Amino acid sequence: MTTTPRSRVSARLAAITPSATLAVDAKAKALKAQGRPVIGFGAGEPDFPTPGYIVEAAIAAAKDPAMHHYTPAAGLPALRAAIAAKTARDSGYEVDPASVLVTNGGKQAVFQAFAALLDPGDEVLLPTPYWTTYPEAIALAGGATVPVFAGADQEYKVTVDQLEAARTPRTKVLLHCSPSNPTGAVYTPEETALIGRWALEHGIWVVTDEIYEHLLYDGALPAHLVALVPELADQTVVLNGVAKTYAMTGWRVGWMIGPKDVIRAATSFQSHLTSNVNNMAQRAAIAAVSGPLDAVEAMREAFDRRRRTIVSMLSEIDGFEVPTPKGAFYAYPRVEGVLGRTIRGVTPSTSAELADLILTEVEVAVVPGEAFGPSGYLRLSYALADEDLAEGVGRIQELIAEAK
Repeated sequence: MTTTPRSRVSARLAAITPSATLAVDAKAKALKAQGRPVIGFGAGEPDFPTPGYIVEAAIAAAKDPAMHHYTPAAGLPALRAAIAAKTARDSGYEVDPASVLVTNGGKQAVFQAFAALLDPGDEVLLPTPYWTTYPEAIALAGGATVPVFAGADQEYKVTVDQLEAARTPRTKVLLHCSPSNPTGAVYTPEETALIGRWALEHGIWVVTDEIYEHLLYDGALPAHLVALVPELADQTVVLNGVAKTYAMTGWRVGWMIGPKDVIRAATSFQSHLTSNVNNMAQRAAIAAVSGPLDAVEAMREAFDRRRRTIVSMLSEIDGFEVPTPKGAFYAYPRVEGVLGRTIRGVTPSTSAELADLILTEVEVAVVPGEAFGPSGYLRLSYALADEDLAEGVGRIQELIAEAK
């Protein structure tokens, strides 16, 4: 009798697609290490150093013996209180520190939010284009992703009518991300409130990712869901972190805010998964969220300048349609007008093929739309030096100008 050999890797983990954004960034860095003049638009990472006063707080923490040992899995009490105070300051509503869980970066907060809310077969409405990690976290938690697509003609923002059309008896959660990764789209307070009231009416949980909250441009206004629809607080989980606002991607401090029963469940999970977040990073995060926003504003002004440059330059490319992003630090041009045209002997039919051609021919790394939903788009992060940005987009302009 023959037996079917078992897979060495579990089906659950074998089904995970590696992060496309990190893969593009790693490939660009590997080529740079070989001496190639690669310019990378792949990573969603500020190019600024972490502000000095935050670094100093971490140094002081490293010298404090109390920080050399385990601390509560939910986070340092002082940090949870500081996050609650920061939420009142920046978002306009009160939070009990007991409703805050400090996580190892925003990604852990994403996964734990879905793990706390989903049972097998529960559906999550996912506005598309979406950040590449969301569907993987949903699948690992046993849920099913239901994409709801909004294209460039809608500035990549879904409507309540679209959400209602996608809703089924199995819909449990809506993911809301504004400002958006990958598109830079920002929902207005009016649009956000409409979505919140719709979710409230139908008893749908909302997981709202607000990690780019301070990176707004062109007069775009903050739109915090719980502040706009307070009644939704008991069915909302807010995700945030220090990574993007304070140039602290490597420090790995995020958090989730939600109803106490959800936070307790997620804390129990985290107590077995990772225990407490690195104590020095937590003390640095206290300095970040409690301190002034002067350094944040200086970075935002630089991002705004780069945003205007990249939108202007990409808009000059024949076949690119470029909605103006009003938040985060990404441009998301629609490039279907280039597909099917021949460039240096190659005729790309997908944005993945176009991204590969751009990297091969002019050594510029961009992320194809397939990482975030349908083909036909490219994501370019403008979190890089002004001169590199101009040089990189200039290379793309010259390459696409050869299209026939």
